[in-house]
Amino acid sequence: MSMVRSNTQYVCQSCGTVASKWAGRCDGCGEWNTLVEEAVGAGPKGSLAAGGAKRKSKSIELVSLSGESEEVPRLISGVTEFDRVCGGGLVPGSAILVGGDPGIGKSTILLQACARLAGKGSKVVYVSGEEAIAQVRLRASRLGLSEADVQLASETNLRDIIGSLDKAPDVLVIDSIQTMWSDALESAPGTVAQVRASTQELVRYAKKKNTVVLIVGHVTKDGQIAGPRVMEHMVDAVLYFEGERGHQFRILRAVKNRFGATDEIGVFEMTDKGLAEVTNPSELFLAGRETQASGAAVFAGIEGSRPLLVEIQALVSQSSLGTPRRAVVGWDSGRLSMVLAVLEARCGISFGGQDVYLNVAGGLRITEPAADLAVAAALVSSAFDVPLPADCVLFGEISLSGTVRPVGQRDTRLKEAEKLGFSQAILPSPPKGKGAASSSGLTLTEMEQLHQLVDYLQPAP
Repeated sequence: MSMVRSNTQYVCQSCGTVASKWAGRCDGCGEWNTLVEEAVGAGPKGSLAAGGAKRKSKSIELVSLSGESEEVPRLISGVTEFDRVCGGGLVPGSAILVGGDPGIGKSTILLQACARLAGKGSKVVYVSGEEAIAQVRLRASRLGLSEADVQLASETNLRDIIGSLDKAPDVLVIDSIQTMWSDALESAPGTVAQVRASTQELVRYAKKKNTVVLIVGHVTKDGQIAGPRVMEHMVDAVLYFEGERGHQFRILRAVKNRFGATDEIGVFEMTDKGLAEVTNPSELFLAGRETQASGAAVFAGIEGSRPLLVEIQALVSQSSLGTPRRAVVGWDSGRLSMVLAVLEARCGISFGGQDVYLNVAGGLRITEPAADLAVAAALVSSAFDVPLPADCVLFGEISLSGTVRPVGQRDTRLKEAEKLGFSQAILPSPPKGKGAASSSGLTLTEMEQLHQLVDYLQPAP
């Protein structure tokens, strides 16, 4: 007696793991209640999945590595910060995934970029699966873009969308990928199978028609784009739109880009007329800074190719709890624990019975290890209640031994600080055999050990 093969399977919506039966916990990623039943769909006609015969292979052309290729042409939208993050403009035939929290401004920035591109003669199609045409028009009216020559559609069936584009547009926006569905699959929109299949179809369309496809993706509570991770591998660029909804600043960050630098950022300010470009973000991130307050340090950082000055604020206070609080906004909490441990073990400053709060002003998130020295300075300044000099910037990495290690692009950081009116800097000593930066007019205080910073901030007896 032969067993009947099941026509359904259970797929984890977090990692894509396939199981033959339902379980409360996924064996692949350990998440709970993420297994969803899906029909086992047949592959395309003639494919191996559909049981079709193998077609005869054709030979492909092989070329040498040392050939000449034409420079990649780009569509310049005119939104300078957006173009910067994309690597200098949009490359025809590329697929770009844009993720971010709800209400952060993903649709707004894409609509603004589309309007600019349409104004330069590009054919632009904006397809929304979440909003009706009237809602998109209302947003365009609010942004002052009603006259832009952008073609709108409200549809979720991917076959109908692609079939309606007789003449391929220069730019196609899909908002969002989680609402799209392919009738070749029986699973519901938003499931792993539908998101994967829809993304694959859009990427194939982009390459075939030489169209720039901008895909909006939802994010999970952890801040990652929802859906299988393979979706990020399919596209040419992945951009994250970051920022706190309570702050007016928004950061567009490239985490993957086949046509430009990764970790490049664009800075925008949310206004009643949409997102305005911020050409000098350092000046705005330092606006309203309290120069005489303890626990504040200015960090000279690098985001992508751009130097950026931002204020790091720390507050150390006596705790009434058995386990003191450690609250961090805009920085890695594990790295804060490391800096606190080094200050305690190497410099003798105890934070055992004290609450520690750390905040990066302006809603920016810093991932650079070079911020260690500025964070340590803010913590020591708050613990001693001694303000740092108002015209001083800091940068440097701290090792577990208490050594202050050099970081890259030293001259670029110092030049940005000098341009904004700072006159002194606390930084690591240069590597042996290399002299100090000679192009900077700042007064430099070089340090090799973290205890030198503590001695520098030690209050006078």
